[in-house]
Amino acid sequence: MATVRKLIVEVVEARNLLPIDGNGTASPYVQIDFYGQRKRTRTKIRDLNPTWNELLEFNVGKPSEVFGDILEVDIYHDRNHGQTRKNNFLGRIRLNSTQFVRKGEEALMYFPLEKKNIFYWVRGDIGLKIYFVDEVVPPPTPPPQPPAEEVKPELPSPPPVDSLAPPENEPKPPSEANGNEESAAPPPEPTASADAQKPNEEPPADAKGASNLAPEAAPPTENVAPPPTDNVAPDQMEKRTEVSESEPPQPSEKNEDQTDQPPLIECKQPYPQIGMMATSTPKSPESAPEPIKMTMGRERFTALDPTESMKIEPPSFELVEKMHYLFVRVVKARSLPTNGNPVVKILASSHHVRSKPARKTDNLFVWNQTFAFGHDAPDSSSLLEVTVWDPPANSDKHGHGTFLGWVGFDVTEIPLRDPPDSPLATQWYRLEGAGPHNGDLMLATWVGTQADEAFPEACNINSQAKVYQSPKLWYLRATVLDAQDILPLKASKESSFQVRAQLGLQVSKTKLSVSRNGTLSWNEDLMFVAAEPSNDHLVFTLENRQPKATVTIGVVRIPLTAIERRVDDRPISSTWFSFEDPDKEKRMYKGRVQLRLCFDGGYHVMDEATHVCSDYRPTARQLWKPPIGKVELGIISCKNLTPMKTVISGKGSTDAYCVAKYGSKWVRTRTVFDSLDPKWNEQYTWQVYDPCTVLTIGVFDSWAVHGMEEGSKESTRPDLCIGKVRVRLSTLQISKVYRNKYPLLVLYNSGMKQMGEVEIAIRFARAVPTLDVVHVYSQPLLPLMHHIKPLGMDQQDILRNTTVKIVAAHLSRSEPPLRREVVFYMLDADTHAFSMRKLRVNWFRIANMIAGLIDIARWINDTRLWKNPTSTILVHALFVMLVWFPDLIVPTLAFYVFVIGGWNYRFRARDSLPHFDTQISLVDTVDRDELDEEFDTVPCNRPNEVVRARYDKLRIIGARVQRALGDIATQGERAQALVTWRDPRASGIFVGLCFVVAMILYMVPSKMVAMAFGFYYFRHPLFRNRMPSPALNFFRRLPSLGDRII
Repeated sequence: MATVRKLIVEVVEARNLLPIDGNGTASPYVQIDFYGQRKRTRTKIRDLNPTWNELLEFNVGKPSEVFGDILEVDIYHDRNHGQTRKNNFLGRIRLNSTQFVRKGEEALMYFPLEKKNIFYWVRGDIGLKIYFVDEVVPPPTPPPQPPAEEVKPELPSPPPVDSLAPPENEPKPPSEANGNEESAAPPPEPTASADAQKPNEEPPADAKGASNLAPEAAPPTENVAPPPTDNVAPDQMEKRTEVSESEPPQPSEKNEDQTDQPPLIECKQPYPQIGMMATSTPKSPESAPEPIKMTMGRERFTALDPTESMKIEPPSFELVEKMHYLFVRVVKARSLPTNGNPVVKILASSHHVRSKPARKTDNLFVWNQTFAFGHDAPDSSSLLEVTVWDPPANSDKHGHGTFLGWVGFDVTEIPLRDPPDSPLATQWYRLEGAGPHNGDLMLATWVGTQADEAFPEACNINSQAKVYQSPKLWYLRATVLDAQDILPLKASKESSFQVRAQLGLQVSKTKLSVSRNGTLSWNEDLMFVAAEPSNDHLVFTLENRQPKATVTIGVVRIPLTAIERRVDDRPISSTWFSFEDPDKEKRMYKGRVQLRLCFDGGYHVMDEATHVCSDYRPTARQLWKPPIGKVELGIISCKNLTPMKTVISGKGSTDAYCVAKYGSKWVRTRTVFDSLDPKWNEQYTWQVYDPCTVLTIGVFDSWAVHGMEEGSKESTRPDLCIGKVRVRLSTLQISKVYRNKYPLLVLYNSGMKQMGEVEIAIRFARAVPTLDVVHVYSQPLLPLMHHIKPLGMDQQDILRNTTVKIVAAHLSRSEPPLRREVVFYMLDADTHAFSMRKLRVNWFRIANMIAGLIDIARWINDTRLWKNPTSTILVHALFVMLVWFPDLIVPTLAFYVFVIGGWNYRFRARDSLPHFDTQISLVDTVDRDELDEEFDTVPCNRPNEVVRARYDKLRIIGARVQRALGDIATQGERAQALVTWRDPRASGIFVGLCFVVAMILYMVPSKMVAMAFGFYYFRHPLFRNRMPSPALNFFRRLPSLGDRII
């Protein structure tokens, strides 16, 4: 049935509005405009925090140049209630329709009110729920038949256009539904009173033009009586007469099953659809190749089942090389001497494929499948053979059955097609070689590229490319407050209770609470990860911890569909739930618990590490910002891959495919079987919302071709990782194409190994002005909820591991599946595992970070020691200038940073993008035992001697860290001892010296003091003592707490 889309705006409340009536209050109402429709709420008299809870419904029309897709919400003061100024405006908001969601995903959101211009003064915010809903339109009642005397069959004429317009809630015909899919009811008839039409009764703009339907959308006019003209205005009658006179008569439809003459198809597209030819025609350069005749053997075919495919977003293929494919589209057959379900087998370039069994409809056998074969291979054959077989009833997919005929083509005569050429017309071909009863096969064959629209859905000799989508994930916050009426098993003693919450395989527990009177208190937050669709239950179990065992007191089961969603930190009301007996057969009251439950849509559910994350958007779609551009990735080829497995013949083989991940969109290229230099030349596109994100590309070896049979040993083997590449989008220049080769590096417990290299092309295209991109850099990286209610580091790690498992389980259920080990490798699920190598790498990273500061300190010391007298004199002059003109300090530092940045700009990377650095990663110098420890599992499964040696090494490193931490603590405690009088004489000296310094600075200008200190610090070594300074000696003598440690 037809549906009509509605926009529902639930006006909940407003807060902290501006008083405007002169008495410190206001009487507000809300007025909403959308697609030319205006509706308003009731007036709340003298209320600065009004609550409406009203639902306003709007019709959603087609895109219009007059009415935009902006929802405008205005709050006004009602002048009928209280005195007011001339201005009664209280605030407004403007929302784009891209922020609206479907019903079921809505959440209460508070929007701060905005001004119309700078001369208005507003304050407060408004709470709304906005969502789309599709209403089913009931079928219309048939109109009453006109009297027989009004029908004039001898003078048929086209009916008026208005008479053909469907009434309210009637589904549109297909030609009209494409343009006016969201049309509303026609406008009401005009009345005598102009004030009778209220603002909330205005229809959308496209509904007002529903009467002016296109003439070609009308049905045939035979035996159609004109509608009654009662209650029709004269001007409308004149309009109907004009349209009826200009409307041409409609031709009758042609039967689709006729084969003597091709059907007439009206061309409404830039490239017309070519009609199917009903009979064999002579060969022409514009139609199809002529079939050739030759004798062929039937035992040369091996059947392969085609796989399902997913439609891929059609890219422009500008970043990759063109690859030619031989396409064969098999549509249907007729007059076959069989009552079964025949199959088609195709032999091209030594590759054999087999279609799915045909379905029989009206004496026709229908396949409607397209096949693609590589046409650039050196072993490409010059013959294309298409055969039809009737498999036995109890045969498997490898059985041959009865031969029904064949068609052959010379590949050199097959036409070449490049988009935007029109699709090649299918044609009937006579099957030969099956005796006197020959049937006909309708097919089309052509040579095209991967840009052909048939390529994504074509059954390739390799597996098909696929696009996957990660599930929509939410953080579920469950706050366990308290419980009442809990009866302990032993009333004479105190009992310890805890609540155990479980969602699927996720389990969390509260701390223990002790009570005597049956009242317990926890007030703890438990966090879970939930995926849509949410059909599970959140189960709370009250447990009594006893010395011998844990006893279950009661259970509460809450469906996830009943839990409220929020997008900010607004408080959620708590609810009491009754515990039930764990035994489902008993219905006994076991107490009650107070819970506060909500889905937090303001967080970003992390499935990647923060420093390599590809998306930072929150879960709630209402909080998404518009994209700033798109990134295009071309996966070209791999070179010199290492054989990953050994086939039955003993030959090394690799069946490589690529996986790319950005945001929630995953793509997988087709698998190139048995090739160490595979070529894909596939291109994909992602929307970019934040430039400071990372695109990940991984290369894997598939076992699918060797494990097609269910239960085989190869079908359970994991796909092997060949390597991966990360590209940070912020390092890309706008609209520049980067085409580079990257080495595929994999770290094993035996060392690093290069598995080959992958060639990719990437381009980042900006879709917004430059200032918008600059503005993104000033925004927080994570959504606001991560800063308002931050999650702990341990909690983030637990939730991330859970998220990775949920995503892996979801993608493994696809067809073809994206395996668990592939998802774990792409998401770096084991990033936080302990590694001595990574510990050393981070130490050197810190050393490199402070190396610049160390160089500055060394340069200052050399200047102080007069190693370069010219430089020291210049520093003295600069110091005098900065002391006497302190306003130049900040501009001088800024200009110095500018000069350094401009100098380094000359040495920037121009072509190649940064990749994994083996020198920074220390993979070339790492010890073999440290690598073995890095790849060891938890708990450890190595021999005791190895574990003891690693433990001793860890103790040595721990002793060094302990000494360094002790030295840092000592220096801090000495600084505290200056004024804590732990050493009375030292504190007295320091306090007295501070008094003297303060008196001197009160009397002497600060510039003179700074000048004297600078010249004293940079004095010549002839006036310098080689002993440490008295201040440093004094500080080192201060006491610390180190002497009190046992």
